[in-house]
Amino acid sequence: MKILLLTTHINIGGVGLYLLNLAKGLKKRGVKCFVASSGGNLERYFKTARISLVNLDIKTKFEFNPKLIPEIFKLIRFIKVNDIDIIHAHTRVTQVLGRLISKFTTLKRRTSLTGQAKPHFVTTCHGFFKSERLSRRLFPCWGEATIAISQAVKTHLINDFNLPENRISLIYNGIDLEEPSKVLTEEEKELLKENLRLGKGPVIGSIGRLSPVKGYKYLLFAMKDLKNVIPDVKLLIIGEGPSGNKLRDLSKKLNLEDSVSFVKATLDVRRFLTLMDIFVFPSIQEGLGLSLIEAMASGKVCIATSIGGISSVIEDGKNGLLVQPGDSHSLTEAMRRLLLDKELFSRLGSAARNSVKNKFSLDRMMEETIRFYESVKDRD
Repeated sequence: MKILLLTTHINIGGVGLYLLNLAKGLKKRGVKCFVASSGGNLERYFKTARISLVNLDIKTKFEFNPKLIPEIFKLIRFIKVNDIDIIHAHTRVTQVLGRLISKFTTLKRRTSLTGQAKPHFVTTCHGFFKSERLSRRLFPCWGEATIAISQAVKTHLINDFNLPENRISLIYNGIDLEEPSKVLTEEEKELLKENLRLGKGPVIGSIGRLSPVKGYKYLLFAMKDLKNVIPDVKLLIIGEGPSGNKLRDLSKKLNLEDSVSFVKATLDVRRFLTLMDIFVFPSIQEGLGLSLIEAMASGKVCIATSIGGISSVIEDGKNGLLVQPGDSHSLTEAMRRLLLDKELFSRLGSAARNSVKNKFSLDRMMEETIRFYESVKDRD
């Protein structure tokens, strides 16, 4: 079985990390796969894992950009030469590309009826999309079958895009729970905290793309109020994105510039998780949340918003706390409660790791994804 993973870019973020885990998992299990994209800051990690990359000029948000036309022919040639079985698209632009390519590509593969076959085309839906867009309605391009990364995403596909339930497979994102974490000594931990200006008090942390849908402005407002109760508390935000400068400016306006540290996006998240007492995931829209799962797997006490696929990860009061999206006052109260209630803090941290061990393991994700591919390929 040969798989072509198709995405607009391979930058650090939910889709990029999902693809890195997926490609490495397929390679480990003897499945030949290629990753086609316009590149990104994760490229060296794919190369280190010896994943075959195909470079394309498809960096655009417009699915009908004329620059995509030559890339279509390039991909058709590549698919024919490498006898690709399944095209698996992960972004809106590549959904349209994948649909067109699968329609116009004929493989020299024996079948009982025609002596030829077309590559199968499938997709993964990583989040939520605007169903009222005309291009979405005219060219849905969800493929023969679609993976939804959470129950909320699956419901979104059924209710908003009228996708038949029998064409959707619910497969939760997984992380490598067996990957060894770098254990910092107390001396290393204190030095890193000093370098990041985190002081000696409790540290609130978050990891994610700095964009409006991630809700970081509400976390900053909550921090302003929390400092009135716990003056030495600090905030560590790891990530990059279009809202980065606005969030830095907001922290200054709130007089938090000495209490908030921003760090560029990194794959070495477990090193920074060791510095955090509480992990906060303040999104106002979310498909699932890989960094939240990573934090829970590390035993961090987590607070998240009760939206999207997060309800698949956190049960309020059992393995973390949930607050309403965009409610900075509730977020302040949740952080204050955890920092002052040591029994609750300890109980939720222990429950967090145990709750993600099986449901969000990379091994489970790989087993279910390969079964998904095989079920599609069996249609030949």
